Amino acid sequence: MRMTDLSGKKGGRSVLPRPTAALRNAAVIFALLLSVFSCSSIDCPIQTSVEVKYQVCQFEAGEVVGDTLADTLFVLTRISNGKDTVLLNRGIDLTTFSLPVSYQRPADTLTIVLAHKTGVWTADTVWMQKDDIPHFESVDCPAHFFHRITAVRSTHHGIDSIAIGNPSVTYDPEITNINISFK
Repeated sequence: MRMTDLSGKKGGRSVLPRPTAALRNAAVIFALLLSVFSCSSIDCPIQTSVEVKYQVCQFEAGEVVGDTLADTLFVLTRISNGKDTVLLNRGIDLTTFSLPVSYQRPADTLTIVLAHKTGVWTADTVWMQKDDIPHFESVDCPAHFFHRITAVRSTHHGIDSIAIGNPSVTYDPEITNINISFK
């Protein structure tokens, strides 16, 4: 019985032809193209901050009219460790502002402080109740929570009125979620 050497070597030397430079270059290009086009076809959104967008406005005859806050605005909240944290520091001449939303609580409580140009300071509390909605796009994208605002109310020391605009909180920065009017 005759044994065949399957190693491709004859007498210690390879009988396979050596790859040419063109073949090596083609293999490198193929590997690069494979690595570029092997990614998922799902594109993760670039803007991935889930924030509530507040619009400073006036309510005239039942209509929302945009406005600019001439006073200086500070927004604080209490975080899970019990300490206060500043969400917005010295907002001046604002027409809109966006604030992050908690993921673990059914309601967010904010302290809104206005430093009026007259030197008077007013502080209000805003309570925003919400439902958390898990959002998943792809294993390639980070997980997020979207929210649905179910109610919003406030004290009225510096805030004249507050109302839900669009209750759906996503990472779309164009959607106004809450309309707020200051005295």
